[in-house]
Amino acid sequence: MTHALEVTCRARWKRTLWFFVGLGAVGVGLAGVRLAFRGPDPGAAVGLLFAAVGIASLRGVTAEVTADARGLHHRTLLRRRSVPWHDIADIRVHRKYTNTSRGEEVRRVSVSLRDGHRRMLPLPHSRSLHDPDFDAKLDGLRALHGRHGAPKSAHLPVISSRTAGRGWAALLGLCVVLLGCAGVAAWFVPNVASNERAWKSATPCTAATPATERRECLTTLPAVIARTEAARPKQSSWLYFADNRPVRRVAVSEKDARTFRSGDSVELTIWRGRVRKVAGELRVWREHIPTGGETAVVAAALALAAGFPGAQSLLRLRGRRLADDEVLPSVLPFGVTLVGTALWLLPLCYLHPTTLPTAPGAVAWAVAGTSATLALFIWAWRATGVRKPGIGVAGKVGAQGQEVHLAARFLEHTDYNPHGFGTHIVLGGGPPAVTPHPGPGRFAARRIPVERLTVKDVRRARGSDGDTVPRSWHIAELDDAGEPVRLAAAPAELTRIVNELRAAGTPVEAVNREA
Repeated sequence: MTHALEVTCRARWKRTLWFFVGLGAVGVGLAGVRLAFRGPDPGAAVGLLFAAVGIASLRGVTAEVTADARGLHHRTLLRRRSVPWHDIADIRVHRKYTNTSRGEEVRRVSVSLRDGHRRMLPLPHSRSLHDPDFDAKLDGLRALHGRHGAPKSAHLPVISSRTAGRGWAALLGLCVVLLGCAGVAAWFVPNVASNERAWKSATPCTAATPATERRECLTTLPAVIARTEAARPKQSSWLYFADNRPVRRVAVSEKDARTFRSGDSVELTIWRGRVRKVAGELRVWREHIPTGGETAVVAAALALAAGFPGAQSLLRLRGRRLADDEVLPSVLPFGVTLVGTALWLLPLCYLHPTTLPTAPGAVAWAVAGTSATLALFIWAWRATGVRKPGIGVAGKVGAQGQEVHLAARFLEHTDYNPHGFGTHIVLGGGPPAVTPHPGPGRFAARRIPVERLTVKDVRRARGSDGDTVPRSWHIAELDDAGEPVRLAAAPAELTRIVNELRAAGTPVEAVNREA
């Protein structure tokens, strides 16, 4: 495919798609006939479902992408576009996991234009990590772009959920929605707290209580349980009363429905027109009255939940100057900040939902907690900073030849790292070696042939390096006797390893060149 004069991408399984297109046409006819003669009914709904499947299949069967010396051409059901190669900056791959346990993912191709716009191509499209047809079409597109255009990147940019190229608008929208829900819950706190206080202060009604005030006092009435209905957990169970007096039924928990028996004489407590208590000889059921503290906790929890997508969008905004395929720092430090905030904020909201300004102890609690949250936020901000790749000053590997095991791994299969078995590199006490364990000792270690390695570059992790590389690690690009090899490690450890390679006689070239 590297010498292809033209690349054509069409939908697979066209016969199957055409079958569904025909099924959609039948569905349109069925829905039209049913709606015309019988109105909306299940038959019309089935016809509309078939019609929707047919439209989606028609879009898939008409999609096509072709590439030749003039440029890239793609069409769908309603649109045709052509882009010359000199207007395309990069051809990129978008990865999205659909089943992380099985390693299944969706891969699509997009083009980055020189004017800053991005376009997702309808084809090629793959749902497997190992798809020779997708890889061949992608190689063909990149070969034509390299021959007739000027690619911005020498490597293949891979965009995933870990990289800077994913949008932040959806995350910010989710943050705003959660904050809105938190505001609504907070708006209900005073009313819920007032209702709670009214329930706790309600007294039994007397003969002298006016009829207009009986909603606010407790009315006690006798009743007889006619039957019970115990449903499954998380579903409503019911107590039914004889002669539907004073009410027909009351929703209770499954345990209460199984405890009460048919024919039991009970006493009902009614407040504000609803049964709040059912008292029998063996069991007393009470309706849960929401409290102001519970509602305040819900509001605070929603606000804290909004902080997570907000932190993700903040990281993407901070990394807007990075290349689209560079991996962003982990949002975990901000998650720690939110958890630490929850430890003091949720109990405070529960205990003081409406009395915070008037409670001296609560004010001190809030001030101390806010200070702790601010300190955690500053720590998280520094921990998620983008570190510039490069090689620092050489440090001591180990005192008097002491062995040091550093977490690092080669990303390619080599004779000293067969099948990617290495998880650490041991320095000191002998030549540098790859080991499958953190030490001590050199059991199963394989010596690194430093005499044939050349360090070409040090860069940040990219989407093409795989999701197994931690976000904070950097990548050293090495030349192994003409074969490219990548070494991944944390920045400090990578500096020590590269300096050891340099001390062992390895030439280092352009280690501070931009990725």
